[in-house]
Order: sequence, then C-alpha cells, then structure tokens
Amino acid sequence: MVNLYSKRYYFFILSVIIIIVGIASYFIHGGFKLDIQFEGGTVIELRANDGMFKESNTQELQSSIADFVTKTIDKPAIVQKSSAFDISGNNSSYDVIKISIGSQNTLTNDEITKVEEAVIKEFKLTAEDPVINEESVEPFIGKEIMQNGIKAVTIAFILIIVYVWIRFRTMSGLSAGVFAVVGVIHDSIIMIAVYSIFQIPLNESFIAAILTVIGYSMNDTIIIYDRIRENSRLLRKIPLPELVNQSIIQTLNRSINTVVTALIAITTVYIFAKVNGIVSIEEFSFPLIVGMAAGCYSSIFVTSPLYVMWKESQKKTKAVKV
Repeated sequence: MVNLYSKRYYFFILSVIIIIVGIASYFIHGGFKLDIQFEGGTVIELRANDGMFKESNTQELQSSIADFVTKTIDKPAIVQKSSAFDISGNNSSYDVIKISIGSQNTLTNDEITKVEEAVIKEFKLTAEDPVINEESVEPFIGKEIMQNGIKAVTIAFILIIVYVWIRFRTMSGLSAGVFAVVGVIHDSIIMIAVYSIFQIPLNESFIAAILTVIGYSMNDTIIIYDRIRENSRLLRKIPLPELVNQSIIQTLNRSINTVVTALIAITTVYIFAKVNGIVSIEEFSFPLIVGMAAGCYSSIFVTSPLYVMWKESQKKTKAVKV
C-alpha cells in the first residue's frame, strides 16, 4: 500500500509554490483586476460591425475608440474587444465593443447617451440596435458588494466547522472541522492565485465560484472523514497515520472518479463559452475547473494529513505532561 501520509511534505510544497506564484503575480500586476461590480464605474457594450475587428487591426482600433471616447467626455476610457453569442436563432457569435470608465469617473445617464451616439456615428455601427448593455456602479456600492461577498464566504466557513464538529464528534469534531476549513481556505487561495495569474476580473462570478468550490471540496473531505470514522471503530489497534492513510486509499478511486466526471462537465462548458465568445461563462468556468481540482487535491493531500499531524502532536504533548 502506498504511504501517502509519509509524502505529505511534497504535497505541501507543491501548494506553497502555487500560492507563491499567485502572490508574485499580484505584485507584478499591481493588485487584482476588479470588474465593475467591485470597483465601480461605467461599462457600455456596443455591437461591432461584421468584420470590423481583424487580427491585424484590433489593438489599433481599440486605441482609436478609447481616444475618441476620452475626447468626447473628457474622461479616460479603456476599450476591449469581446464576443457574444447571438441567441436570435442563427447560432453565431459577434464582436462587441466594450467601453469601460474607471470608478472615479462614473458617467451620468446623459454622458452614457452621448458616448453611445458619438461612437455609433463616428465608427458607423450598422446594427439595428447596437447598444447591447450599459451599466454604472458607484464605487461605494462596489465596495459593499465585495464586503457582502466576504461575509458570505466567512459564514460558510463557520457553518462548515459547526457541521463537521457535530457530525464527527467521535474523531474530535472541532479539530476535524477546523482542518476541513483549512483545506477549503487552501482551495480558495489557489483559485485567487489563478485569478491573479491570468488577470481574470473579480466580480460576482468570483463569489459564486468560491462558494461552489467550498461545497464541492467539503463533499470530498466528508467522504474521507466518514471512512476514517468507520475504520477507527473497526481497526482500533492501528496507529492513526496508518488508519488515515488506509482510509484515503480506500476512497481514492471514488474521489478521482467524482472529480473527473465533474471536470468533464465544467470543461465542456468552458470550451463552449470559449468557442462562442461568451466571456461571462468563460471567466466563471475556468477558475471553477482549477478550484474543483484543488478541492479534490486538498481533501486527500492537505486536510487529512494536517488533521493527523495535529492529533499526533496532541498525543505527544499529553505524553510529555504525564
């Protein structure tokens, strides 16, 4: 039988390396990339003409539109080309002109209308209704949304500890609950590192993805904890490290099969969004892929070994006192 517990430090080092890369990326990029929901500001999305953006002129055209918007309203603007899926029935995608105005320069309704009319006229947008979306969020609202999201995640952590504490009383439920949350925090940090490395904007999808991964990761951890509890009744003479290692091996196939099935589904969603240019789904599904993989990894290689190390240290402390 493979002794996974004896190799725990290799797994810990791998996690630390990923987290360090995420921290380095954070400082290299000057912080996280915040979407309008968190940062505040104004976003206007207009439908581009067919063939308007080409590989050779995308950067130049984006800069031209941004300069034009800045001159029109005397406020700095950022323009990006994105894509959207046409749901009218022809199953095709089209290019979108995404105009972003920073949080300190949120536009009024009159300014939004002025920008839309000016860009449509200057760049001769021919769609029957070129305005796809317009959204403004004041900076204080963005901060409030972020704070509420953090509260939601914190409440989830507390409820997890209480649930595991009650359910696994026979195996020191509080310790099991705390280390289950440590594993979930590990998964959350990995996901945050991915957002930082790939400069994915933090928005409401970020909170949804984090909460989804928390639930998924806890499911894996609960499966292993259940097996540890059962084996502790059947194999009372086996040392805890060996018992936990055996429990992990027994649930390994189930954990891997579950995560592979889930990853196939969410990867299919990601590929569909990538091919059809559905940015919102793409930005949600990619971190979810990483988070689900991290959740399976942490349940097997992080949470359970940490729990054993804690219980072994408690045993040594009691022995020294005696």
